[in-house]
Amino acid sequence: MAKRKTPGLNTGAMSDISFLLLTFFLLTSSINTEQGIPRKLPPPKTDDTEEIKADINKRNVLNVIVNFRDEIYVNGEVMMVSELKDKAKIFFSNPTNDPSLPVKENKLIDGIGDFPVSKGVVSLTNDQGTSYNMYVQVQNELQRAVNELRDETALQFFGKKFSTLDSASQRAITTAIPMSISEAPPMDYSKTGATN
Repeated sequence: MAKRKTPGLNTGAMSDISFLLLTFFLLTSSINTEQGIPRKLPPPKTDDTEEIKADINKRNVLNVIVNFRDEIYVNGEVMMVSELKDKAKIFFSNPTNDPSLPVKENKLIDGIGDFPVSKGVVSLTNDQGTSYNMYVQVQNELQRAVNELRDETALQFFGKKFSTLDSASQRAITTAIPMSISEAPPMDYSKTGATN
């Protein structure tokens, strides 16, 4: 008795459908990307850089330097990382209108009204030898200071924490409490012998 041949399946159409499905999912799905730490980068060096620095009011800048020994200097004074958040909060908010702390400029903000916005900027400079752990700790403390100020302002005006607000209210709070942290290029204090 002769064997019967099994008919073959035409898989050409299946491969076309598989390819179309794959293309569809690639085009319609979103891929989570890490955003990193939002910071202002220093401007490119030009001949006018020194003049620009001279124009910035010193009271509006909080200089934070982390050297190669992971020591933190805030405006020349040694500080523990645990003290940095409170120092940054007072600097940004200037609750007593101290003339040595940043100037505030009144801005009309949708949903809030007239609000005194700080012109303060934290200038963060790390050494090339600063440990990654200390770098992250300093960034976290500065971020916590801004987050707490945003929560306090959101509770004052909207009765909710910042993270629970709708997008329009969050925009209003971020305008009132901007993230004003600028990171300078890393220095090499170990070669210069400077500590701060």
